[in-house]
Amino acid sequence: MSMFKWDVVHDGRTPPPGEAVGPRERLSWGRTAGLGAQHVVAMFGATFVFPVVMGLDPNLAILFSGICTIMFLLITNNMVPSYLGTSASFVAAVAAIRSQGGDSADVTGAILVAGLVLAVVGVAVHFAGTSFLHKLLPPAVTGAVVMLIGFNLAPVVAGVYWPQDQWIALLTAGVMVAAAVLLPGFWGRIAVLLALIFGYVVSWLADVVFGPITSFVPAAGEEVAHDRVSWAAVEAADWVGFPSGDLADGVSVVHGPSFSLTFILLVLPGVIALIAENTGHVKAVAEMTGDDLDPYMGRAIGADGLATAFASAFGGSPTTTYAENIGVMSATRIYSTAAYYFAALVAILLGLCPKFGAIVNAIPGGVLGGITVVLYGMIGLVGAKIWVENRVDFGDPINIVGLAAGIIIGVGNVTLVFSDDFQLGGIALGTIVVIVFYHLVAWKRPGTRRTDEGGEEVTRAL
Repeated sequence: MSMFKWDVVHDGRTPPPGEAVGPRERLSWGRTAGLGAQHVVAMFGATFVFPVVMGLDPNLAILFSGICTIMFLLITNNMVPSYLGTSASFVAAVAAIRSQGGDSADVTGAILVAGLVLAVVGVAVHFAGTSFLHKLLPPAVTGAVVMLIGFNLAPVVAGVYWPQDQWIALLTAGVMVAAAVLLPGFWGRIAVLLALIFGYVVSWLADVVFGPITSFVPAAGEEVAHDRVSWAAVEAADWVGFPSGDLADGVSVVHGPSFSLTFILLVLPGVIALIAENTGHVKAVAEMTGDDLDPYMGRAIGADGLATAFASAFGGSPTTTYAENIGVMSATRIYSTAAYYFAALVAILLGLCPKFGAIVNAIPGGVLGGITVVLYGMIGLVGAKIWVENRVDFGDPINIVGLAAGIIIGVGNVTLVFSDDFQLGGIALGTIVVIVFYHLVAWKRPGTRRTDEGGEEVTRAL
């Protein structure tokens, strides 16, 4: 079968309730385009919010998300339906790089290397299988690394976004939580976008009713009086054009990467999170479609790595497979990869609209405070979710003691100084300690142990 041939099912019409449409199947092109639009909306909020909080350009991120999605579909032979949106796994490391004086070129250079490392892992998994990954990164370790990545971001919310407008932040966070939990199906999946729109509107109303606010502005480095919403840049932006101009740190929007070993080590732990995300995505899609996608696991991981490296080479944001789009597929039971090509094309068109990027860059700081306080916490709790789903036994001292030090080092930004020019701290040091301390003692775990009561052998959870 040609890669670009999808079998038309159900006469191109919407399938009856309970009927599924597979990855290499499609409905009519009109309905397929409509499904692609739904995927755009689902990925929309997080894909441009994360570049903003990393100090990168949202227009460029959206543009490359479309290009990289097409790249992913081609590498996986159109068998793994997925959208590659902006990854949150590097947000904490980017904050650490900037706090140490790094600029956007340092950020994208470090992420580019991480993407290449992920691509190498994908190649290894494709040819050798996943067993070695499970041994090096069992659920106990993976959960701990994801947890420390998320919780390491707490000072960013507290010191950068929240102080800009605490009440708008609180209202936005409340709406996001309520929307994600209380709204049905697809609407709950776009809670980030709904909360952002709400916060935008409330901020504009606050300007009308209360006037300018005096608060901390990161660009100014001090408290200043300012409108919550300013669309001066939106009015000046063109409707059509390539992403251009300078970022807040003076680096060009489209730029080449710069490489520093210290900064590279800061972002490498994000690779572990991306491995977990991609593996979970492929398994989830396989469960929904009933297809055996294990042969495509390495391709999916490698494709995400190459996409991240490719986007970063031009100043774009890192990518990952998006759970938001799994939600759309779960609700519709339509897994056609043809819909994702439409979604990618729409994203590319949005990326070529500077006015759209200006609207994103005008998001009030208080709105970002409300969104990030929830998103960052969710990233951390995904680590706990990995533990729960894999039944990690914290009655086992190997799990609780072997992971404890690394988590505190990562969350608390503890630093180990080697010289004036090289030091390890925070996420990088925490991840190394988690992996080393865990495997330092994990060899002692027997395959089975006996219970005190009946003498029955019970396998320990890793």
